[in-house]
Amino acid sequence: MSFANANISDIMATTIESRTRKIADNVTNNNAVLMQLSAKGKIKSFSGGYKILQELSFADNANAGWYSGYDLLPVGVSDVISAAEYNIKQAAVPVIISGLEQLQNAGREQMIDLMESRLSVAESSMSNLVTGGLYGDGTGSGGKEIDGLEAAVPLDPTAAPYGGIDGSTFTFWQNAFSDNTAAVGLDPTLIQGLWNQLWASLVRGQDRTDLIMCDTSVWNAYVASLQAQQRFTNTQKADAGFQSLKFFDADVVLDGGIYNGSLGSGAPAGTAFFLNCDYIHYRPHSARNMVPLSPNRRYATNQDAEVQILAWAGNLTTSGRMFQGRYDAVGV
Repeated sequence: MSFANANISDIMATTIESRTRKIADNVTNNNAVLMQLSAKGKIKSFSGGYKILQELSFADNANAGWYSGYDLLPVGVSDVISAAEYNIKQAAVPVIISGLEQLQNAGREQMIDLMESRLSVAESSMSNLVTGGLYGDGTGSGGKEIDGLEAAVPLDPTAAPYGGIDGSTFTFWQNAFSDNTAAVGLDPTLIQGLWNQLWASLVRGQDRTDLIMCDTSVWNAYVASLQAQQRFTNTQKADAGFQSLKFFDADVVLDGGIYNGSLGSGAPAGTAFFLNCDYIHYRPHSARNMVPLSPNRRYATNQDAEVQILAWAGNLTTSGRMFQGRYDAVGV
């Protein structure tokens, strides 16, 4: 294949490569959960391996105890560290340009403008894809989607293993759950009392919920409960584009309004996730975090077209499931 401009094909890959960090940052900033994880330093890449391992502490050191004078101190092995394991999930957005478009946009500046516009669409598509996956249970698209909050903080933490650990066997691997009917869970006169109970069940010393993600119905009920009170907002979240209220010192954020082109929410209906983001981790692969899948030229075998693929690999992991809670206003 010949090109009117020999650098056109290279522009396609280099334009994606030059925007890699920007695209990754925009994906992170497109969701309040990922933004909170970024602020807490909980976005950590991994470089390889069959699965993603997330270390966790599941018990106190049994050697801890009081002593006096020459008492012998216990030095037995205390196995208190384990790891949850997560599959590596992959996502991609192909960016395609036809031979005719290459001829029509032969000038370097024109080609860059064309690629920038298509990459902007690919960027938003990838953001929406990852954001939607954050609420999934990992079974979507034939099990290829991220193990999102539906898996990490399910309605029944004993129903299925998560991260390779069975919550029905290990109680430390069970999230908290507030089960309410819609008449109760969405009642503005009751919601704060129910939230108090759930919030208190997730406190251990200084460990406590720092982010509450709500769907539209739960958000409306909580806002209605504040009508007669002063509303405390988080200016940092607002500056980042997320309007949030406060519950104690946790940010309460709406994930609703327009979702996937229509009114709705990314969060499940009638749900609020009470998250402690110190124990949630976003783990992209260091070599596959919004990068061109191949810097080489990719041609369709039966079309006059060139393709570059914006690619990502990784997963969402948890190292402390007991610190996560779910408020359900639907009833199960």
